[in-house]
Amino acid sequence: MDKKTIIIIVASVLLIAIIGFSILGYFYFKNKTSNALEKTQGGAEEITNSATKGVLPSLQTNPLENKPDVNPASNANPIKNIKTNPFE
Repeated sequence: MDKKTIIIIVASVLLIAIIGFSILGYFYFKNKTSNALEKTQGGAEEITNSATKGVLPSLQTNPLENKPDVNPASNANPIKNIKTNPFE
C-alpha cells in the first residue's frame, strides 16, 4: 500500500475513535451530573430551613402596622378636603 493511503486510514480510524469517545464521555458525564443534581435537590432547602429556624419573623406580621403619624405636613394643609373639579 501507498504511504499516503496508510496515513489516511490511520487518521480516519483515530478521528472515528475520538468522536466515539467524545460522545460516550458526553453521555457519561451528563448522566453523572443529573444524578448529582437529583441527590442535592432538597439539600439547600433543608439547610435554609434549619439555619433560619426561629430567627426570621413570620411573614404575616407587619412591624409598621401601628406606627405613629409623625408627618407634620399631613395636619398642616387646611384645604385638603376641598374638591376643585366642579364636574365630579
